[in-house]
Amino acid sequence: MKCIQCAAENNLKDRTANSGRCKNCNHPFAFEPTIMDVKIRFTDGFFAKALSDISANDTLYFTPKQLLYLLEKRLGRKVAMGERVARIIPGVFLVAIGFFTAVFGIGLLIIPIGLWLIISGLRRPVRRSEPHRDVVLTNTMVNTWLQQWQRYNPPPTKLLPPPSAAASLAPAADDVTAYSFDRVLVCDSVAIAQLLIANNIHFEHNCAVLSITGYPRTIFATTMAMLRRNPDLQVIALHNCSPRGVALVQELRTSPDWFAENTPMIFDLGLLPRQIEAARQQAYIQVSTDSAQAAKTMSAEVRQSLSETELQWLEAGYFVELESFTPQRLMQIVSRGIARLQNLGEDVDDNLILVGDVGSSGGTFIYAADNFG
Repeated sequence: MKCIQCAAENNLKDRTANSGRCKNCNHPFAFEPTIMDVKIRFTDGFFAKALSDISANDTLYFTPKQLLYLLEKRLGRKVAMGERVARIIPGVFLVAIGFFTAVFGIGLLIIPIGLWLIISGLRRPVRRSEPHRDVVLTNTMVNTWLQQWQRYNPPPTKLLPPPSAAASLAPAADDVTAYSFDRVLVCDSVAIAQLLIANNIHFEHNCAVLSITGYPRTIFATTMAMLRRNPDLQVIALHNCSPRGVALVQELRTSPDWFAENTPMIFDLGLLPRQIEAARQQAYIQVSTDSAQAAKTMSAEVRQSLSETELQWLEAGYFVELESFTPQRLMQIVSRGIARLQNLGEDVDDNLILVGDVGSSGGTFIYAADNFG
């Protein structure tokens, strides 16, 4: 195992003899893979790279759950690679025997079989038959690893605290009143709203960022008063692919706390079930009975905005959380979504779909993106 401080290689004997420290520079190792569960073994270097990648080399804030998903995906790939190696070992063994016994003629029969096993093992994808994946890691596990890491290494500077303790990352009231926002992005998740604010989406795109539950509390009322005075306001909905998430647009349009008495254009950026297929390589599909039950109790108005296939998908209990995407990817998706609205004139973008037109009664036009990012 390589020391992250001086890059010296330390085998288990070295680490044991030096009480878990590097034999060269004496820097402690935060993790000892030999005492970890075989499916979640990793080294200090693995964890350091995960922190660097999730923060885009320490340039973007990230949530603890985003780190959890990144570790889950990478550890899963390690397990899958182990399964692949296990599949080709019999083929390698047969090829080796074939070469040793070729002089007797038997190897000419064994070698092709071994090669076939190796090729089929390499070509066959390692994937489950189910469309979803179970998350093995837990918040407690990740928090414990972070504590172990920080015992011997500097804490991750871009790791976001709980939203309740992150008031310092929210814009001040004076900063908000200095702007005349052209649009507002409303999230169904406080964590995602906190993430976007911390990474300055609101300043870069002149776009207020709020959560449906009223985060950030310190500026919520001030921001809403400003937004309601804008007759050309554009509203962007960003949400998980879940029963609660797909109901976000309906709540924005009908709730008196939001825009029931106003007539803004609403853009459903996603995440919607119809967008999952295109984002399947990055989306982390999960399933739960709670999500299935919530889908069956969705209002008639929300159900009408979804196709039969989407309803079946949600009622099967499938869901995807936005935090399964990296901060960099989410920032790209939001930036592109805002750019599409800025360029929206009389001709609607080919990639935008009119999913709700209540212009005759409430004057609200609702658009959705046909893909996520």
